[in-house]
Amino acid sequence: MSATSRRKFMGGAAALFSGPIATPLLGQEALEEIAEQRAAEAALAAAAPPADPAPRPPRSNPANWDGWDARVTPANYDPATSNPWGLHPRFLPVRVQANSGLKPGDIHVDAVARYLYHIQPDGTAMRYGVAIARGSLYEPGVYTIRRKSKWPTWRPTDAMIEREPEQFERFKDGMDGGPSNPLGSRALYLYVGNRDTYLRIHGTPSPRSIGGRASSGCVRMVMRHIIDLYDNVQTGSTAHLYPAET
Repeated sequence: MSATSRRKFMGGAAALFSGPIATPLLGQEALEEIAEQRAAEAALAAAAPPADPAPRPPRSNPANWDGWDARVTPANYDPATSNPWGLHPRFLPVRVQANSGLKPGDIHVDAVARYLYHIQPDGTAMRYGVAIARGSLYEPGVYTIRRKSKWPTWRPTDAMIEREPEQFERFKDGMDGGPSNPLGSRALYLYVGNRDTYLRIHGTPSPRSIGGRASSGCVRMVMRHIIDLYDNVQTGSTAHLYPAET
């Protein structure tokens, strides 16, 4: 083979095969250093605190509902006279004559007098005392009750958290149902069309607020009183919330 041919052959071989990879032998000290580094990394991983688990959604155990109902019901309960909450007597439930032309099943909230009326088929209404929202947080309007819930869970709205972080930030992941839950024993959820307004008619663990302006937007009732109301309200009913005094 001529010198020129040998050069072409060697060049082609170089294109087909890569050169050997240099793998210098590691000394004992280098091996020990690698082992120590790996042991240190393992120790750091073991000492690192575990990642916080995702918060579980709030829940309400139906097995507790009857017991909670009993807890918020006075002994020998009579809706017209039982008053361990110290309410003004006018805020106790009473049947009254309704104005003519009102649709049975609908709810009307007189925000000035702090009354909720549930219209009956016979032209009467059951009247209950309520509390309404503070200042401009009260939102009069006409709403549809699209959902009902016993011993509901609760989460403050983002607006509530932003407005009063010191009070609501700790509940950002929600709160289980129960007697200390702000929605109390029952809740009626108010919608406009298919949009949840986040307004509720609900029970309250603060019954002494009845008659006042206390909530962040909702209409509050004594827990035992809304238990009485709840079973008689159908989803699809209309709730009329009338303007309050300014």
